[in-house]
Amino acid sequence: MSSSPKLEDDLREAIIAKPDSILDDQDVMHALIAANEKSMGGNIVDLRGIAMERLEARLDRLEDTHRSVIAAAYENLAGTNLIHRAILRLLDPTEFEVFLRNLGGEVAEILRVDAVTLVLESAQNDEDPAVQRLNGVLCVAEPGYIDRYLAQRNGGAPRQVTLRQVQNASDRIYGQAAGWIRSEACLRLDFGQGRLPGMLVMGAEDPHQFSPQQGTDLLGFFAGVFERSMRHWLS
Repeated sequence: MSSSPKLEDDLREAIIAKPDSILDDQDVMHALIAANEKSMGGNIVDLRGIAMERLEARLDRLEDTHRSVIAAAYENLAGTNLIHRAILRLLDPTEFEVFLRNLGGEVAEILRVDAVTLVLESAQNDEDPAVQRLNGVLCVAEPGYIDRYLAQRNGGAPRQVTLRQVQNASDRIYGQAAGWIRSEACLRLDFGQGRLPGMLVMGAEDPHQFSPQQGTDLLGFFAGVFERSMRHWLS
């Protein structure tokens, strides 16, 4: 008499009727493979089983990579949509002062940053009444300030887009918000031949919102649009 347990008739008929359901169930297949290896004994190497395990491991890695690629694509698409919306809002105003005020208002909200400041280098002082009215959005600095600001934490030649975490944010740029800014994006602006450079600084309370490991293509595009708008206003 065989010691191997037999399947009940109902279960056996169900398996025969729908064998695909067994093959599609990973837990059941793992149990069957384990039972097969157990019945073969410990001295037999099941090369097919080893190959299957390696294929399953590769499949798991491929699925993880697939999910990561899809997540990155969605994140990139979301970032592109934010930049497009911010640019459209940036181009709406017909007055320069409204254009600047929008930076710290709706444009900052669209980009999901906590502070936006435009830094302009000028040989004149910042006591102009127009500058005072835009305090918190506009910062006027002496020539050479922007390059020094970009180099003080990074070193090397200034890039168009600099992403970094900060511990002691600049009071001059952020004003009262400096105490809680923990990361920033600095966009260096070229206003054309014969003009001093500018810089658009975006600050965030989240220390991980801007970091050197992130891509800069979208912010570089935004900087290009912004500096062209500024050239229009300055002319």
